[in-house]
Amino acid sequence: MTLKLTPKNDPSELIRLRDGIYAADLLVTAISHFDFFSEIYNKDLTFPEICDHFKIDKRCADVMLTYFRASKLIGCRDDKYFVTEIAAEFLLKSSKWNMAPYFSTQSERPIVEKMLQVLKTGEPQSWGGKKQEQDWAKAMEKPDFAAMFTAGMDSRGAYYAKGIADNFDFSKYKSILDIGGSSGIYTASIIEHYPNLIGGVLEKSPVHKIAEISVAQKGKQNCIKIFESDMFNSIPPGFDIHLFSHVMHDWNVGQNRKLIKNSFDSLNAGGVIMIHDAHINPDKSGPLSVAEYSILLMFSTSGKCYSITELGEIMESVGFVGIEEIGTLGNRSIIVGRKE
Repeated sequence: MTLKLTPKNDPSELIRLRDGIYAADLLVTAISHFDFFSEIYNKDLTFPEICDHFKIDKRCADVMLTYFRASKLIGCRDDKYFVTEIAAEFLLKSSKWNMAPYFSTQSERPIVEKMLQVLKTGEPQSWGGKKQEQDWAKAMEKPDFAAMFTAGMDSRGAYYAKGIADNFDFSKYKSILDIGGSSGIYTASIIEHYPNLIGGVLEKSPVHKIAEISVAQKGKQNCIKIFESDMFNSIPPGFDIHLFSHVMHDWNVGQNRKLIKNSFDSLNAGGVIMIHDAHINPDKSGPLSVAEYSILLMFSTSGKCYSITELGEIMESVGFVGIEEIGTLGNRSIIVGRKE
């Protein structure tokens, strides 16, 4: 099939069902294990105070508070968090309409127990919460899991890739490297729209072998080269554009700083870094669908969904300029910066 096709219907709500699968479990955990809303009611706690009061990891607290804000259960004023009217009526133990016990009937779900451990330790659980399974990063080193996961990301990318090509002018550039590019779907789609480009996909073993097969199936083996390498160690030089699609959300701030620095060091002068992902609003109030997705990432990886404020600060610190966010398709966007 051509990579320029667009589906007749919008799959955003279907994607949200998958991406937001852990959201209810986080709410149940906060209610049943922390009595979160009763505990912060009328206290106007700051972010550090919330982390200290509940003894929870900062990354996880950030994800949780963003989700509760997006769900209109808490608000934030002058950097202090407060319980909203609807949460005060239905989620406080002092309210005559308290429904916290209703949510707590689900407190013994296995995922809720695992969610509690993530909140306390900040350490990701196994992918899908499976017993005797490794976390996502380690699982991706296993051929069977890597093949399954890459096929899933390829199916998602077939929809989202066109949004990048339609919202950024690639005509003035000659080459693009898709870093952590999985099946190569994004580079293949962009080159389909802009045949002036030559492409590359950087992936670790065993995913690089999957990428080789996938790129050939898309008929792009003559214009996309597969590089087997660890993006944290080095990035091949000589490219005008570095695309990170759904990559930064798997890693913590320090790891992302390393990736962005590696990009800056190897990118051609005048080149562009492009971070494609579901991004949180700068004030961390939503969107709700992205806040829900961030919970899945918090649970299964070292990362979360980031905002342009967070990523832009890193990009500027290593030397990128002209940083901006451009909407693409659904709840996705690209954050771009230029190397002078």
